[in-house]
Amino acid sequence: MLKSVQDSPLHRIANPRSVAFFGASNNITSMGTSQLLALLDMGYPGAVYPVHPKLEQVQGLKAYQSVLDLPEAPDLAVLVLPTRLVPEVIDQCGRRGIKRAVVVSGGFDEHGDQGRELQQQLDQAAERHGIRYLGPNCLGVAAPHNQVNTTFLPYEARPGFIGMASQSGSFVTQMFDYLDKFGLGFSVAMSVGNEANLDLVDVIEYLAVEPHTKVIALYVESLRRGRRFLEVAREVSPHKPIVALYVGGSEAGRRASLSHTGALAGPDRLYDGVFRQAGVIRARTLEEMFDFCWALADCPVPAGDRVVIQTHSGGPGATAADACGRAGLQLPPVSQATRQKLAPYIPPTTSLNNPVDVTYTKNPLEYLLEMPKVLLADEGYDGMIFYYLVPEGAVKRALLAMGLDPDQAAAQAEAMLEQQAAAIKEMVSASGKPLVGFSFRTRDDAFIRRLQDQGVVVLPSGERAAAAMAALVNYGRLRSKVLAAPWPAGT
Repeated sequence: MLKSVQDSPLHRIANPRSVAFFGASNNITSMGTSQLLALLDMGYPGAVYPVHPKLEQVQGLKAYQSVLDLPEAPDLAVLVLPTRLVPEVIDQCGRRGIKRAVVVSGGFDEHGDQGRELQQQLDQAAERHGIRYLGPNCLGVAAPHNQVNTTFLPYEARPGFIGMASQSGSFVTQMFDYLDKFGLGFSVAMSVGNEANLDLVDVIEYLAVEPHTKVIALYVESLRRGRRFLEVAREVSPHKPIVALYVGGSEAGRRASLSHTGALAGPDRLYDGVFRQAGVIRARTLEEMFDFCWALADCPVPAGDRVVIQTHSGGPGATAADACGRAGLQLPPVSQATRQKLAPYIPPTTSLNNPVDVTYTKNPLEYLLEMPKVLLADEGYDGMIFYYLVPEGAVKRALLAMGLDPDQAAAQAEAMLEQQAAAIKEMVSASGKPLVGFSFRTRDDAFIRRLQDQGVVVLPSGERAAAAMAALVNYGRLRSKVLAAPWPAGT
């Protein structure tokens, strides 16, 4: 692995001190303008130099007719230009001393012979001047901790811990809002496009040492450097989990990948094998990819596959149990010793099978804290799946019934939910075991929001919670094999 982020050619792409922008104008509907505005909306603190042959100002910023006129050599150039202009502009950037670029423009390798010829010219210009670049046919980078966003959509989520490398550009931007719905966000997200100069492997190496990144997500249409991918992923994955969504395995996916980035995808089973050897967790859907990233970042790795489910509603518990069975997780019965420890907290209606279905409790804190503490302490379980339902309205009603006025009840309810969420996080952390929660309520519910903000994983269904727990188990197994196994023969 790289020793530090400064050693990566991607460092100044994700953390530029100044940016030259080509292709923005005062037409707010143009792609280049949208990307410039997204950078400015992010509160980017560095100097931004729009380059435009005719305009004196672009979006309120002083514009320059040529990159050669700039008062300094910026760390990064962003090009949103007609394809035919890109090689010459890259050459000019090199002459001005710029060493990093994002080439948004498409129409290169993915567009036949003429595009391939332009790609050659682009590569030659970059090589002449030692320029490293993302793209072409990409959106570049969103690095919210650094207030950098070269994509065309505003980044409105919080800075997060998921580092992403994507062979689809707009996919990254559409995940901004999706992750925000769970209180999550990117640490760094990079769109690599056609990977003519920097590719998925380079991004993995960078994210491995990027300090805000706890887990790495990959959107993969093909692997151009399969052997190097295997080497780097095997080195990184035991220390920082990697989750991959591969979309080129079917015939339809292969055709889509070829037309999208000019990439040649391979059969599903081949990629399954590569990911297993590299210690990479494979996700089958978009939702799975980010569910797995969340769980792997915020939960400890379980020692085994034995899981206990706690619920106060039979239906959610049953669906979670069924999903656990399908995911290969074990649901051992509750031991006699644990039943005795639970006895002070459970009503007669409780089912002490697995799932543990309380049905009803007079003291919510016993359901939320005391019972899971007992179950997590049981050495017969490696992890827990927990069903959460604590509506804020019910808490307020209880406080109103105690004689508080509406304002007092609202303030007290908020404080109680905050304290409960913090206590749950502390209890789970002390156990040393993973707890994956689920609820059909969203972050609009104050309690769910507070749990998630405390770092408790709460997913939208028991099925997704079971899949995330299985990913944790699978990662523990793969990590052990990667650390112990010699290199596969022939690699």
